Amino acid sequence: MTVSSAPGKVYLFGEHAVVYGEPAVPCAIERRARVTVDARDDGRLRVQAADLTLDGFTVEYSGDAGGAPDVDVPSGLVRAAMGYIDGAVSQARDAANQPDAGFDITIESAIPLGAGLGSSAAVVVAAIDAATRELGVELTNEQLADRAYQVELDVQDGQASRADTFCSAMGGAVRVEGDDCRTIDAPDNLPFVIGYDGGAGDTGVLVAGVRKLREEYDFAANTVSAIGDIVRHGEQALADGNIEELGRLMNFNHGLLEALGVSSRSLDTMVWAARDADALGAKLTGAGGGGCIVALDETDATATALRFTMGCEDAFRAELDTEGVRVEEP
Repeated sequence: MTVSSAPGKVYLFGEHAVVYGEPAVPCAIERRARVTVDARDDGRLRVQAADLTLDGFTVEYSGDAGGAPDVDVPSGLVRAAMGYIDGAVSQARDAANQPDAGFDITIESAIPLGAGLGSSAAVVVAAIDAATRELGVELTNEQLADRAYQVELDVQDGQASRADTFCSAMGGAVRVEGDDCRTIDAPDNLPFVIGYDGGAGDTGVLVAGVRKLREEYDFAANTVSAIGDIVRHGEQALADGNIEELGRLMNFNHGLLEALGVSSRSLDTMVWAARDADALGAKLTGAGGGGCIVALDETDATATALRFTMGCEDAFRAELDTEGVRVEEP
């Protein structure tokens, strides 16, 4: 039995623009997905999932991870989740050169599914790490990040970036621009506050919507480029530890994402509630369409305001997680 965990993330800046080669800065947060893997001899897979903002599910199917299992659940999120697990299994088998390996896999996660906090990336990174270790192979964090990215690229129809998986594998704050991925310095005490509306956006639909706008309108393409400029300014503010400037730039970033049509009424409502509570800045995080916002506030005011905001299901503080994927005690 092998157990690995990997952290979720928030975007300080750059979601959506990163798909087009602009830089992005995600930060790992201390909410983790934990994956337990037991090898089995019959080549079959048995997957049990819980705590994914679903009621949980268990499915057992043949060892052909190239095909999706027949899961009689109406949620597209569940089908996508199984696609990520299939991809992680394929990557582990390939890394260990054991194409017929079977596994019992249990997934536990404190990261809401599809909410913009990197749940899929954390599950895939942790699953590949646990499965390869169970087969006697140990990959570097960079190798895990690359293999997890290949999974997301396949599941998301070629529209993924390396940002989520690299951040989950490495931990801390990272900078991603195309294939150039590296960790960067950041204050350990970034005062993240997360607001969650209980929903989830469809990443594929939202990314496709931005792509269509960008192809149809020059000003939409310029908006994507402007997000990249915000990231570059934000990197300097992060290096300087200038939290107030980070907040101002986050506000700019949210406005541009809203203009690209990836926000929602619930996300905007939470963003403005945070700003009215004197947060230094607030924006959606992730694909948008529903899910989470991230704010910067050293006080309790933003979290308190969000808990009394209509449409906000949960609000919590999230510390920067400086550790990426790791092995856990069974």
